[in-house]
Amino acid sequence: MAKKQTDRDGMVYLVSLPRRAVTLYVPLGVFLFVLLFPFYWMAITSFKPDSELLSHTGNPFWVIQPTFAHFKKLLFGTPYPDWMLNTVIASVVATFVSLVASVFAAYAIERLRFQGAKQVGLAVFLAYLVPPSILFIPLAAIVFKLGLFDTRWALILTYPTFLIPFCTWLLMGYFRSIPYELEECALIDGATRWQILVKIILPLAVPGLISAGIFAFTLSWNEFIYALTFVSSSEVKTVPVGVITELVEGDVYHWGALMAGALLGSLPVAILYSFFVEHYVSGMTGAVKE
Repeated sequence: MAKKQTDRDGMVYLVSLPRRAVTLYVPLGVFLFVLLFPFYWMAITSFKPDSELLSHTGNPFWVIQPTFAHFKKLLFGTPYPDWMLNTVIASVVATFVSLVASVFAAYAIERLRFQGAKQVGLAVFLAYLVPPSILFIPLAAIVFKLGLFDTRWALILTYPTFLIPFCTWLLMGYFRSIPYELEECALIDGATRWQILVKIILPLAVPGLISAGIFAFTLSWNEFIYALTFVSSSEVKTVPVGVITELVEGDVYHWGALMAGALLGSLPVAILYSFFVEHYVSGMTGAVKE
């Protein structure tokens, strides 16, 4: 009887392994291929010399004679370091300002229980759905009147217009998952709303803050329309705008430098996700709870 049970367990293993391969390994492999192939293509294009890039007989998926000429041209022949610095400053400052404003807005909407709180939350979410292609026209008039055109401040002050609604909506979902009993006990003990927010809510909402911060940083890092509209000088441009406008001359595309700029521009966001992936996942899980 024990031998039959052992044989049966072995057959289950033989049956489950192909099934596991079809249901898990093959879809996972396809997903990884689709996800990582663009980065692989950027990398090999960045290291290919122009002779291989323009060749019709070479292998398009491999580099025969790698070169750093494109990176040299990008870093020393263009204002790319300035673009990177502008992108970092605008993204970090705009993300910080947006998180501060979103914390107060989300806490007020979800925890103070005032009349019309749900409608305000819905209005915040609808504000996030307004496309930037509509908002940049009135924002451009404001930027010109304030004398901020062609400065970093033009980006720092306009990015929160789409970051604050998104961060507020995300933090509302996470604040909703924190038990109200903790806040009620603190109120009974004489704590103020500010003390509750700083000492109770924010420490419990760290994963949600990290998730909102990562998303806000990513959105501002990749933003294109505002940066293209409000900035014209080469030394004030951001990476997405600078790479497209400075490395494309008419119908001539400098593919090596373009891919090198895209590859270097994607590394900070990838590193940020890799450092905070655990908090990011838990924050997103809490944000979608009802």
